[in-house]
Amino acid sequence: MPRDEELMSEALVRIFENVVLTEEKSLQAGYFSDLSIAEMHTLTAIGPYEARTMTKTAEDLGITTGTLTVAIDRLVKKGYVTRQRDTKDKRVVRISLTRNGKLACRMNSKFHRVLAKHILEGYGPEDRTHILNLVSEVDNYIEQQLKRYDNTDDARKTAMEVANDRKSKEKA
Repeated sequence: MPRDEELMSEALVRIFENVVLTEEKSLQAGYFSDLSIAEMHTLTAIGPYEARTMTKTAEDLGITTGTLTVAIDRLVKKGYVTRQRDTKDKRVVRISLTRNGKLACRMNSKFHRVLAKHILEGYGPEDRTHILNLVSEVDNYIEQQLKRYDNTDDARKTAMEVANDRKSKEKA
């Protein structure tokens, strides 16, 4: 691997890990220390505005409704989420954030805005535009890679299993 690509690869992994760790530690040290990072991401997926269905929220998080149900049970007990059956269709369950859930969501959003502000401060408009374009390119590339695995069995396989499956199909 060329040195530039190696440096970029290492930096991206470090950035991802450090953002997640910093976010987790800021939760543990603050008012919302009873929330895990996964629970905070669940609150963010629900969002502070309208009630959402369990199905749509699970889809957005890329998890099953069963997995989401377990998370929502914990968040209801902790007082961050309310759950209600739809008035028209009793099979549909709607979830929404409580006042405390909305506050947690806003604080997490602030964490991300402060991070972005810190990265961009000190740069002029032209450099900021360049940085935002670069980040957008990375975001789009990762999103494209994710879509390759959406709704396929390949998403749960290791890279080696996928490669072996493709070799087997090519031989056939």
